[in-house]
Amino acid sequence: MTNDLFDAPSSSSGGVKITEFDGQLLLITPTAHEKDIATSYGPADAVSVDLVVLDGANAGEEHTGIRVFQRALQGQLRPKVGTGRMVLGRLGRGTAKPGQSAPWLLSDPTESDKQIARDYLARKANPPF
Repeated sequence: MTNDLFDAPSSSSGGVKITEFDGQLLLITPTAHEKDIATSYGPADAVSVDLVVLDGANAGEEHTGIRVFQRALQGQLRPKVGTGRMVLGRLGRGTAKPGQSAPWLLSDPTESDKQIARDYLARKANPPF
């Protein structure tokens, strides 16, 4: 077995879904707005993101190229595509409208959440090795 510093590409069909991180603090970099993606439900738009899970069961996980299909989340992320700005928030469900399911949303970060993100970014900028 070799100690290569790289992995084979991940399969897009078995990818991570943002909804797997319910209740967790996420640092998200929106990278693209994609239109008319073929899905089993027909064409759909999505925002592609890179994200880091900052707390909870998945703390420390980094994921790239996640497609966000949830419309309310797209509305929160789309304005940041191409700006180089990151979005920080805790993933959760909003209030359902009659006859609809509750939308997935990012809640505004607290000062404590912001400090967790600052600490993470400082560690990334200054690795311990």
